Amino acid sequence: MTEPAPHLTTTADAYDAVAVRYADLVRDSLAGLPLDRAVIAAFADSVRAAGAGPVAELGCGPGYLTAHLRDLGLDVRGIDLSPVMVGLAREAYPDLRFDIGSMDALDLADGSLAGVVSWYSLIHTPPRDVPAYIAEFRRVLAPGGRLLLGFFEAEGGPVTAFDHKVTTAYRWPVDELARIAAGTGFTEIGRMLREPGEEERFRRGHLLMRLG
Repeated sequence: MTEPAPHLTTTADAYDAVAVRYADLVRDSLAGLPLDRAVIAAFADSVRAAGAGPVAELGCGPGYLTAHLRDLGLDVRGIDLSPVMVGLAREAYPDLRFDIGSMDALDLADGSLAGVVSWYSLIHTPPRDVPAYIAEFRRVLAPGGRLLLGFFEAEGGPVTAFDHKVTTAYRWPVDELARIAAGTGFTEIGRMLREPGEEERFRRGHLLMRLG
C-alpha cells in the first residue's frame, strides 16, 4: 500500500485531535451566514436543474453541511480524511452515509456524481497539488456535473500560507483557482466573495463551476 503524503497524515491527525470541539463550533455556523447559504442553495438548484443525481461533500468534517445539502433535496454523502470526524458525522446524522477517504484518490467510479462540494476542504492542500485534486473532482463528475469550491480568498495577493487554528492553510486568489479549474475542463457559472465577519480574519471566496 502506498504511504499517504505527509500533509495528509498531518491534517488528519490535527483534525482528529480537535474534532469534538470543532464539531461544536461549526454545527450551527450556517445560521448566521446568509450569503454562504445562498451560494450553497444556488449549487443545489443547479444540480437539480441538471437532472439531480448523487452528490459528495469532500472534506465533510462533522457532517453539518452534508446534512444541509440533504435538507435542500440532494442525494448526498460525505467523505473525510479524519476518522474521528467521520465518526462524529455518523453519530449526528445516522440517516446519511459518511466514509473515510482522501480527496486526491476517491473510491468513486468515473463520472458517478452529479455534484461535488469542497467547502474549505482544499485549504490545507499544498498549492502545487491543487490542480491534481481538482482533476480528481473532474474524474468523478459526470458531464455537466457541478462543483462548488469554498476557500479563503487572497484579497489581491498571491497564494499565501497562514497559521490556521488546526494546521497550515492557504489563501487563494479567486481568479487563480478559477483558472486552474478551467484548465481541468470546468466552466465558471458564478462566484461570490464576501468580506470577513466579526470573528473572521479573511475574505471568503466561492466558485460555482460546471464540468464542460
